[in-house]
Amino acid sequence: MKIIVCIKQVVDTNDIKWTPNNTIDREGAQSIVNPCDMLAIETALKIKENTPQHTTITAISMGPKQAESALKTAIAMGCDEAFLICDKKFSGSDTVATSRTLSATIKKVCPNFDLIICGQYASDGDTAQTGPSIAQKLDIEQITYVTEPLLDEALNENKIKVIRKADEVIEVIETQLPALICVDDCPYEPRPIKINGYIHSQDQEIKMLTADDIGLSSEETGIKGSPTWVAKAFRSVSNRKNEIITPQNTKEALEFLSSAINSTKILEENKEQIDG
Repeated sequence: MKIIVCIKQVVDTNDIKWTPNNTIDREGAQSIVNPCDMLAIETALKIKENTPQHTTITAISMGPKQAESALKTAIAMGCDEAFLICDKKFSGSDTVATSRTLSATIKKVCPNFDLIICGQYASDGDTAQTGPSIAQKLDIEQITYVTEPLLDEALNENKIKVIRKADEVIEVIETQLPALICVDDCPYEPRPIKINGYIHSQDQEIKMLTADDIGLSSEETGIKGSPTWVAKAFRSVSNRKNEIITPQNTKEALEFLSSAINSTKILEENKEQIDG
């Protein structure tokens, strides 16, 4: 079984800064593997452990040279090989151009794949569009919001069965391979990396690919290949004032809340007079 995991290196959400062009300033910021993509790697490893036939996992990432460290993490966790798609032509790519680049890379390096696993969304964008767009471009089935694969079912029959969370409903879905799944909110955590994994990752080559290597022109990727752009990006600012109370008992807490609710209603009913 051939599994591909698409991962992204993102800026730690606690360390985000903005450029004048409304893009994330990555200079000097701490970078991590996108949390959902860590779950994607873990899911691939669980499938590999439970698949009787030989299974290989290929990790792919699109980004600058520094994203090589994200792929080293994937190797250290247990992936077999890794490719970094790195070219200045990719700069400014939206989800359309990114999915076009990733799907072209998959066709190049592993055309006979069985399963692609992506994180449901990236913490620095939260569009949840790249995975489904890859599936559309490769013309394969897709299942989003997967919480876990049912490892003991279907895989031997060239199918995969998964649990999917949709609003208030839990679904069990089966589809034929090849397919793409996007994982989120899994009941398991990414496994800790052992020292032998770190050592192995340092010796493993991260293969580099450019736009020319995967057969894409500058018109198909980057800013020129992106039909969307960021008009404005900002962090929300809360103007709410908080008050911490320490009631002695439940009755005192309820009395305080009742008084606060009544005060809010009075303010709302007299808002026009107050504003005037």
